[in-house]
Amino acid sequence: MDSQTWFEALLTLPGMRLAPMPPRTLIASAFLPGSPLADPADRIITATARAENFIILTGDRELLRYGDQGHVRVLAC
Repeated sequence: MDSQTWFEALLTLPGMRLAPMPPRTLIASAFLPGSPLADPADRIITATARAENFIILTGDRELLRYGDQGHVRVLAC
């Protein structure tokens, strides 16, 4: 299945939605507490999770480390 079809199907699952991306969240990604992540995309993911009270499901060691510091909720997969 192509990417567009996969993405559209994903959004039909119960509880799935796109997170908002307001300027305040993007700005917050540049001012994360503690020892923030180096990857800009990880910073945006983290700032979004913090703003929306999401849990990040990830295998990314840096995101898991940051979560272990108590700055964002993470769940290892």
